[in-house]
Amino acid sequence: MTRVLDLSNITKRFGHVTANEDVSLHLEKGEIVALLGENGAGKTTLMSILFGHYTADEGEVRVNGTPLPPGKSRAAIRAGVGMVHQHFALAPNLTVLENVMTGTESLWSLRSNRSAGRAKLVALSEKFGLKVDPDARVSDLSVGECQRVEILKALYNDARILILDEPTAVLTAQEAESLFATLRQMTADGLSLIFISHKLHEVMSASDRVVVLRRGSVVAERATGETSKEELAELMVGRKVERPKRPPATPGKVLLEGLDLTLSGKGGASLHGVSFRLRAGETLGIIGVSGNGQTTLAGLVSGLYPPDAGTLLIDGRAVTTHDVPHAIAAGIGRIPEDRNAEGTIGDMTTWENTVLERIWSPEFSSRGMVRRAAARAATDQIIDRYDVRGASADGRIRLLSGGNMQKLILGRVLEAGPDILVAAQPSRGLDEGAIAGVHERLLEARGRGAGVLLISEDLDEVIGLSDRIRAIVNGRLSPAIPADRANAQLLGLMMAGDWSAAAEIEAETQMPEHKKAETEDAL
Repeated sequence: MTRVLDLSNITKRFGHVTANEDVSLHLEKGEIVALLGENGAGKTTLMSILFGHYTADEGEVRVNGTPLPPGKSRAAIRAGVGMVHQHFALAPNLTVLENVMTGTESLWSLRSNRSAGRAKLVALSEKFGLKVDPDARVSDLSVGECQRVEILKALYNDARILILDEPTAVLTAQEAESLFATLRQMTADGLSLIFISHKLHEVMSASDRVVVLRRGSVVAERATGETSKEELAELMVGRKVERPKRPPATPGKVLLEGLDLTLSGKGGASLHGVSFRLRAGETLGIIGVSGNGQTTLAGLVSGLYPPDAGTLLIDGRAVTTHDVPHAIAAGIGRIPEDRNAEGTIGDMTTWENTVLERIWSPEFSSRGMVRRAAARAATDQIIDRYDVRGASADGRIRLLSGGNMQKLILGRVLEAGPDILVAAQPSRGLDEGAIAGVHERLLEARGRGAGVLLISEDLDEVIGLSDRIRAIVNGRLSPAIPADRANAQLLGLMMAGDWSAAAEIEAETQMPEHKKAETEDAL
């Protein structure tokens, strides 16, 4: 095989924190290498050095045997390196074509050669099956379509080495499968790929080789066909990883109830006559393909917006004021779906983000003044308890990795002891060890009597944590089935809108015990 990339002895420090230490990695033509590691292990930092966003303190990057000038993204692009970031770097007010062509023409050009650009974009789109309308505004695209635009932008710049940072973090299972089919087609055409992922099943199915980082250093390298998900998980965290088991539930009183809730055009989809109940000490799992109303449901329950019709009840009392402060005061805690857009303010410090939702409480304010010492102490406690790596109370939260940001949000919410917990995609972007930790915390909240509304696109997560499961399709909720009766096939049917089997199971499981026995005898 032909060597196309060498990273040799890369070391990068941020103050007293060593993000990468003596890291060496190589890539062959047509090869897919998965870069694996815990949140904060240094994966994104290493790829940012390769792409020129950061300058290494020590070490060298060579592309096709030629040293790459450090800290120069333009030089990396000219050398054929492209990077698709976890959080898309697209201008939402521009069209697909305008986004793709931005920065590709000389500032001294009298006019843009849009016709040639369009022809090249369409050719790339057709060649690799990345269908997208060149004239569509990015703000009107789905997440999956934005992912395609990012990849096309790199290919438009003639990338032969493509870096993908968590490429499926915000994609549905179907979109992820389509993406990896496209990537395999690209490697057959001679493209070489490095992708960062926490999803071990993706690593096993898509990569040729796996490089594992732990605390900034390479700890292992494996041919994918010679390893397993269990070994990789253990290599990532340095210990055997097992997700916690859900103990039997003892549901109590109804804490949260929705009665015929209807809401139009919020959170990307509408709700149509949604009714549900959530009891103390149970987890109700909501599964569905992205964009079917789950974001709207989470926002409504969390106080972001009121329903157009229907009633929301908390502890038996109808909610009349729908806003976040009243929801928090009523005992609702929220883990938002998008930690960057909804969960944090990047330029604020970690301690400011920690107390953001409870700044008016006596614990953190007095006579209109913020009690900064108390806020910092609470933040330090969360950092320690929830293993938020690379964080300090006074550091900017945007400097944290996505997974460590998620752990801080989780700690912020759970330490307040909510009676009702709305957990939307709680483990998205987390490594296997962190997922096990999050699941343990959610089960602890359930165990102390909280009602957990779990909204997730991860089938294993929903089955493993929920007591009852409902699917959401086009803003409507399916019948509820016990998690013990759920499997991937049944949930897949429910997510596709086929609720016949779910209705039968719901009817059976809600039947009084003596009636159930008579039915079984008759059969």
